[in-house]
Amino acid sequence: MTRLTASDTWTGDFLVERGLITLKQFDEAVDLVEAWDASLSDVLMARRWITPIAYYTALAQRFGIDFVDLRNDPPDPELLNEAEVDDYMRELTMPWRSRDGRLVIATARPGPEAMLYIRRRWGRDVDLVVTAKFDILWSLQRAFGSSHSHRAVYELADTDPEMSAQTVFTRAQIAAAWLFLTILVAGLAWSPIVTLIIVNAVMSLFYLGNFIFKGFLVWAGGRRQGTRMKALDAEARLLRDDDLPIYTILVPMFREPEVLPILAGALRKLDYPLAKLDIKIVLEEGDHETIDAAKRLGLEGIFEIIRVPASQPQTKPKACNYALRYARGDYLVIFDAEDKPEPDQLRKVVAAFRRSGPEVACVQCRLNYYNASENWLTRMFTLDYSLWFDLMLPGLERLGIPIPLGGTSNHFKIDVLRELHAWDPFNVTEDADLGIRMTQKGYRVRLVESTTFEEANVSQTNWIRQRSRWIKGYMQTCLVHTRRPLHLMKTVGPLGTLGFVAFIGGTVLSGLLNPIFWGVFAFWIITQTSGFDLVFPPILLYMSLLNLLLGNGMFIFLMMLAPFRRQWVKLAPYSITVIWYWVLLSIASWKGAWQLITKPFYWEKTQHGISKHTAMEVAEALKPEPTA
Repeated sequence: MTRLTASDTWTGDFLVERGLITLKQFDEAVDLVEAWDASLSDVLMARRWITPIAYYTALAQRFGIDFVDLRNDPPDPELLNEAEVDDYMRELTMPWRSRDGRLVIATARPGPEAMLYIRRRWGRDVDLVVTAKFDILWSLQRAFGSSHSHRAVYELADTDPEMSAQTVFTRAQIAAAWLFLTILVAGLAWSPIVTLIIVNAVMSLFYLGNFIFKGFLVWAGGRRQGTRMKALDAEARLLRDDDLPIYTILVPMFREPEVLPILAGALRKLDYPLAKLDIKIVLEEGDHETIDAAKRLGLEGIFEIIRVPASQPQTKPKACNYALRYARGDYLVIFDAEDKPEPDQLRKVVAAFRRSGPEVACVQCRLNYYNASENWLTRMFTLDYSLWFDLMLPGLERLGIPIPLGGTSNHFKIDVLRELHAWDPFNVTEDADLGIRMTQKGYRVRLVESTTFEEANVSQTNWIRQRSRWIKGYMQTCLVHTRRPLHLMKTVGPLGTLGFVAFIGGTVLSGLLNPIFWGVFAFWIITQTSGFDLVFPPILLYMSLLNLLLGNGMFIFLMMLAPFRRQWVKLAPYSITVIWYWVLLSIASWKGAWQLITKPFYWEKTQHGISKHTAMEVAEALKPEPTA
């Protein structure tokens, strides 16, 4: 446990004497240093009792050494070592200049611990200057931004090319597709009826298998594990603040300044020591609007702005890969800017990791929406997510099938994340891909019953943009992980392989095929033609009708069941209108397929902050904290 050192006591007294903090704040900070096992500086800035510039300037005066603004007096790049960036960030100490034959070290933590590190690394013949934590981060980005940006894009592709979506179609996949089309065209030319019957039979079996598989998933995922969850909740509540690790939170954003206060407010409400949060707001360097908005919020010292250098592809995973270079935590989670995680989520995740074996590298929490009742689309989106995260993903976990991670609230062991070269910047559903890749590398994903609430799309065109990107990413994920079918079978097992192909591939394929079969059925109903009788022999006709009526009816029933776990009973009747939702899904699927061919790495931006609830959420987040 951290105890307040004599040096910290002198620093606190100095700050009180200068009127920079009150005696009451210092007394409370002393208690929090011990309770949180954190440094005095982190506690003071986490509580927003002092600004960073005031603190570090006073610190320099207290030690009688110079304060250096590294933005105006940057370090000598010849003295910096890229391989030591992790050490610089962890110790907040780095070489600055050579002056009069002596090395000058810049530190944001002057004191005994920093001196021990400095002497071990650079010896005794050094001088010190004080700088701000943010200046060290800024200086490292300036010195190594180009190199880190290149690695953020190409590290996975260079080190493990078989797992990268940089190559969209391999030669073997193109050859297999050409062979399949050749056989199909030849069959239609030589024996069209038999060929169409075979195609019809294969598709009917696919639909039947898809219905059965997803129904079984919901059955498996719907079985409650109350004892396990109660034990996890109890352990999370018993965790002491001083026993909790540093936690990195990445918030990738692009041109959405209006929703930033929502997440900032939500993160302040986390039941976690604020001084142990390492929050990175990850922004494109050209996104001046959001950068300025973040600065205007006057965020406390636990928030840092990471500016991602411009490069292609301009995707969320590339930005997260870049920010990962500067992460200081033992664990890492990604939240979107409009997210509102439940306050105890990080504690539950820490408890889950500690209850799990070393093979568990990721914990996936559940996602849902805070504006579920806004309009028809938000209700259907909520039903969709409830079915996916509350029933289907738990089913995959129970059956040992690789879990495609959701786009947010994924909690990682940071050392494993770096070992796997993090996210694939060429895959536009990077988390789903990472979940499958983790499983192939021998790691597991665990689910925890903690929910992050976000903003559901209120616009159908905006929803199609978002869903088409997701489906394109699923296509990329399928293409990447089926390149080596024997390797996939060996690493995840037969059931895992079948489940992956059915769950990811089946979702994509059904979206593409549905309009074709709907069109055939509608034409048959309207015209009462007998022209389809030859390709629908009785057994196929009955199977197709079974799929159409019973299979789709089962999916409607499953969506009706989805909200009951959260007791959102009022949403259940809307499940009978899911047919139009499926139409939108098919539109998105064909759009995603077209983009896979024409612009596979294009990240189609989803516009946030358009819900009428957003203004209320922002206003709530910006409310001043009650004074004691």
